[in-house]
Amino acid sequence: FSAEQEAQALRKAMKGFGTDEDAIIETLTKLNVSQRQQVLITYKSTIGRDLIDDLKSELSGNFERVIIGLMTPTTLYDVHELRRALKGAGTDEGCLIEILASRTNAEIRHINENYKLQYGSTLEDDIVSDTSSMFRRVLVSLATGNRDEGTFVDEALAQQDAQVLYEAGEKKWGTDEVQFMSILCTRNRCHLLRVFDVYRAIANKDITDSIKSEMSGDLEDALLAVVKCLRNKPAYFAERLYKSMKGLGTDDSTLIRVMVSRSEVDMLHIRREFLAMYGKSLHSFIKGDCSGDYRKVLLRLCGG
Repeated sequence: FSAEQEAQALRKAMKGFGTDEDAIIETLTKLNVSQRQQVLITYKSTIGRDLIDDLKSELSGNFERVIIGLMTPTTLYDVHELRRALKGAGTDEGCLIEILASRTNAEIRHINENYKLQYGSTLEDDIVSDTSSMFRRVLVSLATGNRDEGTFVDEALAQQDAQVLYEAGEKKWGTDEVQFMSILCTRNRCHLLRVFDVYRAIANKDITDSIKSEMSGDLEDALLAVVKCLRNKPAYFAERLYKSMKGLGTDDSTLIRVMVSRSEVDMLHIRREFLAMYGKSLHSFIKGDCSGDYRKVLLRLCGG
């Protein structure tokens, strides 16, 4: 890998009349996120221009959004997406849920630090001012990045947690959402997987079915996302991708965010889950749903 070579290749692709989009796709998708950052710096020092500015002036639409996403450091990309979700036209609840339910404590902490640096306000303050009621409390809880990340399963506590969840939902008239939040957003993954097994034995139904019947709207979506991420994160993202493309129209924001943010994390696993869940490959789905350079770059990120 030579940052200088790649920087020159990008400049060549954008110089003069017309843009060589294929060369841009080829160059950027073969690099990883830290190599792309090196190219960014080298581009400025050897060519004396800002690579992001050049890309923005040459590209447009969803293709541009993917390329700029790839050029953004991982944490900062999450920060930008959260900010867009909170401060854009209307709130993008799906984006808030997806990022906060799926990132690790360390990732959430980095997001919080960078958010404050970028925007001068805290992520929590912006969540509080932009959302309401129980949904707000779940997001605030997730945004503290304070989940137990151990692997210890306390069998007695697992039995108790399952019983509390049962009594907070299925067993009573109305739902005690606070109990759901405090257990689902703070206990460690291994413990909760055990809780879900015990819950099924007590309630005779899966925890996800109970959440669906007891809650609605954004709160339901948030708690379901938490459970799905705990059980199988790649499957959660496979479902996000499927829903972004199925039916009429494409939810490009979700499609782009998942493809960019997971491309170097667990894309192979996501592809496998996608095929198992929907009987079609992610590759064929993107091919049928997108077009042009946008399709090309997404297919490269998808691999295969």
